Amino acid sequence: MVARALALADVDGLEAVTIRRLAMDLGVTPMALYWHFRNKEELLDALVEHLFDAVVPPERGDREWSVALRAELAAFAEALRPHPAVAALAQARILFSAPGLELAERALGLLREAGFSVEQAAQVGGYLLGSVITLVTAEPGLAGGLDEDARDAQIRARKAALQALPPSAYPNVIACAEPLTRCENDEVYFARGLDLLVEGVRGLA
Repeated sequence: MVARALALADVDGLEAVTIRRLAMDLGVTPMALYWHFRNKEELLDALVEHLFDAVVPPERGDREWSVALRAELAAFAEALRPHPAVAALAQARILFSAPGLELAERALGLLREAGFSVEQAAQVGGYLLGSVITLVTAEPGLAGGLDEDARDAQIRARKAALQALPPSAYPNVIACAEPLTRCENDEVYFARGLDLLVEGVRGLA
């Protein structure tokens, strides 16, 4: 049931995820689903919890805190990446599900080990987890609910709009129009983003 709702969100966006639409896809009446979810908000909660549950905690071993923190953030990103539409809901729900709490506990523990105070760890931890979510939802070229042809057309239109800007005013935006509108290498994009986050925390520590 939750897996089907997740598939709907992946293909058609969050707007498509309703009790009525899910019931139709499953071949049941909406009332049958109300036994499981009282409203759409509870259904969305279940989707996000499913994503948190998909985070595979990395083995710590004897790795230094910053290496362990990067691995934790990478595991979080890996769970979110297939579902960018639902990932946008994750930050507000991290502390309201068991798997989300476990993720927060591990991240906060590593930050406390790095020497941050309780207040600092809470602030930095919230920023880090929120930034991983943003890495997923803001990946250049994402176009939820569109088929490949429509997505490519949208990317071309965005790129053309940037390249049509006045060169005297926006030379760097124009030069970066391609990577600003399309991610050519997902792995490099996420690796660079995670490195930036963790190196920033190391600098603060």
